[in-house]
Amino acid sequence: MLHESRHDESWHDEAADLPMTSRLAPAVTPDSFRQAMSLLGAPVVVVTTDGPQGRHGLTVSAICSVSDTPPTVLVCLNRANRSHAAFLANDAIGISILAPGHEALAGAFASSRLDSAERFAHGRWRTGPTGAPLLADAVVTFDCRIGATRTSGTHDVLFCTVEAISHPAPDGHGLAWFDRRFHALSRLSLPS
Repeated sequence: MLHESRHDESWHDEAADLPMTSRLAPAVTPDSFRQAMSLLGAPVVVVTTDGPQGRHGLTVSAICSVSDTPPTVLVCLNRANRSHAAFLANDAIGISILAPGHEALAGAFASSRLDSAERFAHGRWRTGPTGAPLLADAVVTFDCRIGATRTSGTHDVLFCTVEAISHPAPDGHGLAWFDRRFHALSRLSLPS
């Protein structure tokens, strides 16, 4: 709680005087954090790349808008992922927002048992202006270049500058991941 000191007329943060452990939730473990984050609804997205380091892709939910000037999105990639280095080296990133009906494709791109060719055997793909593969029937796609990279814990945060947007399925519905399950998101039909 902030209050004004009677002695020196300055602001004082009483919480700063408490031991650090009293202000934090007890024992936040990786498992408890993952469980809590599973209750945060997230989009289901496949990110892809192609270039000198080959064609790679994976399913992610850690993606969001950063800015509209310039148009920028961020994508979080685990540095231990086998395609991490290829994304950085290729610089081209395709972002395909998935729709209901893409659950098997999302599963294939999330699987560590499938190689790149097996993953891309799912779905129909086209090549964006940067060279990144984009899902032909995605709700929307973003074709990007990496503008900046920041490291946090086990992941790199890629700030991706959007160079092209397409709406292959403009009337498509959304697909979300919540409580470790897929959920269809319907578009609201407004009266004409």
